[in-house]
Amino acid sequence: MSNTNKKRVPTELGTEEIGKLLMQYAIPAIIAQTAASLYHTIDSIFIGQGVGALAISGLATTFPFMNLSAAFGAMVGVGGATLLSVRLGQRDYESAKNILGNIVTLNIIIGIVFGSISLLFLDNILYFFGASEATLPYAREFMQVLLYGNAITHLYLGINAALRAAGHPKESMYATILTVVMNVILAPIFIYIFKWGIRGAALATIISQSITLMWQIRLLSNPQELLHLQRGIYKLRSALVKGILNIGMSPFFINTAACLVVIIINKGLRYYGENGDISIGAYGIANRIQFIFVMIVLGLTQGMQPIVGYNYGAKKIERVRKTLILTIVWATIVTTIGTIISEGIPEIVARAFTTDEALIASSARTMRIMSLVMPTIGFQLVTTNFFQSIGKVKESIFLSLTRQMLILVPLLLILPLFFGEDGVWYSMPISDLIAAILTVILLTKQFMEWKKEGIGN
Repeated sequence: MSNTNKKRVPTELGTEEIGKLLMQYAIPAIIAQTAASLYHTIDSIFIGQGVGALAISGLATTFPFMNLSAAFGAMVGVGGATLLSVRLGQRDYESAKNILGNIVTLNIIIGIVFGSISLLFLDNILYFFGASEATLPYAREFMQVLLYGNAITHLYLGINAALRAAGHPKESMYATILTVVMNVILAPIFIYIFKWGIRGAALATIISQSITLMWQIRLLSNPQELLHLQRGIYKLRSALVKGILNIGMSPFFINTAACLVVIIINKGLRYYGENGDISIGAYGIANRIQFIFVMIVLGLTQGMQPIVGYNYGAKKIERVRKTLILTIVWATIVTTIGTIISEGIPEIVARAFTTDEALIASSARTMRIMSLVMPTIGFQLVTTNFFQSIGKVKESIFLSLTRQMLILVPLLLILPLFFGEDGVWYSMPISDLIAAILTVILLTKQFMEWKKEGIGN
């Protein structure tokens, strides 16, 4: 124990003023997530401008694939980081060390298995996800490269989540920024100079993540840190694996549901749209713009997560409550700004991705519809992550699945029967509104439980 005391432990999570602490942890995460969203958006811009409108549509059909891959990555990364925060709050440092090792091992195993199986059935999967004969070659070229490097992606994201939970939010931010900068440098070189097309964009992504991963490993090899890569922590321990996966079920279901939703949207647009490829491309562009603001909110939730997890583990519920409320306020401001941009200047935004006038017009209309109740999305995401951070997995999964599966999927199947392509578009804001109401009810119930139990500082 004396050796542990000499090492750095992030105890400020339980003592520092909430606003200052949330800024300290959230701002690096926001910068990292904004950089990550821009990273994908810039890829789309390079592909749209350098390869063509069909390439944008092909890229849009890979979104379900990336969501599914992210589902497995988040199950380990977010689940492990949350459990890590709770164990640090409980001062169970030995378990925390082994959690770090298990995060590494699980990400390598899952990354290799998922990538290998997906490559075997790649064309069939892409057709199922909404690709056409015209867009399949672009989607295939892009995903082949990403799947060969899938284990690298999982490991890079998993270690980044562990860095945040271990009290290194700035280093986590630097890792993401480094990846983005490398990608922004390499992607145009590979696309415009080497003429590698959409495959070049994917290759730029994997190379960038590989370089950052080497830096992360070097960072976590410092024996002066309480949590560092060392012998004896990589063996999978059933109790820890179960804890990681149980907590990680919520983000897993969120991303899996997102995968299914995008498949249904793509298929609906292909069936009901006048030009399926243009409609799918428009959704791809609108989704990328909304994704930027969602990722900023996810940065906020990532900053919130270690604070909530630590204080919940230390039984400082009033600090948990204050952190949650402040995060909700900030998230709502972010998504409101997203609404203003999407409603006010969608044509200008769409022109950054393409010069195709039909795609620009369709994208602008799509952005306006999708952002109608966008301010509520921030509140939903924060609350879902909050329940996950305090170990209430059932509530988190319920909120995750309510919007995407219990509400959105039925609407996507029913409304187009009466309103055609518009039924697909309007299903999204309607489901957001209903889900927001349910989120208010569930969060109010949690506050009432704490009040009834008399839990405070």
